[in-house]
Amino acid sequence: MTPLDPTAYPQLLASLKAAPINTLFAQAVVDGKVNGKVYTDHATHPTTYYIVHPYGMSLLWGDSSDEAFLRQLKDYVDNTQGQRPGEEWLQAFPVSWDPVLDKLFRDEQQQPVAHVERDTRLNLTFNADKYREQRKQVPAEAPIQITTVSHAAFDNMTGTVIPTHFWNSADEFVSQSIGYSVYYNNTLASLAFAAFIDHEVLEIGIETCAAFRGKGLAYHSCAALIDYCLERGLEPIWACRGSNAGSRKLAQQLGFEVSRELPYYKLLL
Repeated sequence: MTPLDPTAYPQLLASLKAAPINTLFAQAVVDGKVNGKVYTDHATHPTTYYIVHPYGMSLLWGDSSDEAFLRQLKDYVDNTQGQRPGEEWLQAFPVSWDPVLDKLFRDEQQQPVAHVERDTRLNLTFNADKYREQRKQVPAEAPIQITTVSHAAFDNMTGTVIPTHFWNSADEFVSQSIGYSVYYNNTLASLAFAAFIDHEVLEIGIETCAAFRGKGLAYHSCAALIDYCLERGLEPIWACRGSNAGSRKLAQQLGFEVSRELPYYKLLL
C-alpha cells in the first residue's frame, strides 16, 4: 500500500463528506485534525484508500477489485511484517467490499482466521423530539458538578474513549473543541467530548472512570454536550460497536436511533 500524496486529500475529503455512512474519524485524518495515515493503491491514479485513525479505527474506501492492493491488505491484516503496532477496528465502503473481505479473512480451508473478529458498527441518528421528551435532569441531592472540559480534565481522564486519543493536545482541544466533565464528590468521574466537530456536526465520545460506572453519570455529561449542540445548530452524531450494549442503550436513552448497521472487523495482533 502506497502513502497517498497529501495534494490528493481535498478530493478524498469531499468524497468522504458525501458518504451515506459515518466517516467522521476518517475525515479527521484526511483533514489533518489528527496524525493518522492514508494509503492508496496507486500513487498517481488512486481508486482505493485505506485510512487509519490513531485511535485504532480504519476505513477501506473505494474500488475493491485491485488484486495487488488486496494482497498487500492481507499482509497488513495478517501483520506479516509487524506493520500494525496494535489492534485495529476496520470498516469498509461501499458494500462491494463485504464479500471481498469475507473471502480475504478466511484461511486455506475456508475457515474464518483467528486474528480477525467480526462485529457490527452502528450508525445512530439523533431524534431531537425524542430527546426533549425524555431528557432527565440531575437529581437535586446528587453530589454532581458538571463543567466544561478543562486542560486538567483532558490530561487526567482515564479509560479508552478519551480526548487524548482524538486530539493532539489539551491546548488544541480547549481552543477548537468542546466537552463536559462530570465530577462526583469533586472527583472527575465521566466525560463527554467532541471526538470530531465542524460547523455542522459533532461526534460524541464518552467515557466513565471504572470506579464510577453504574451511577448514570455518562448520561448527564452527554446531555450537557447535546444541549450545547442544540443551542448552536449542530447535529450530534453517535456510532458504536454492535456488541457494546452499554453504549447503544445510553445512545437510545439520549434520543438516538439506529439508522445503519455495517460489518466491523477487529484486527488482532
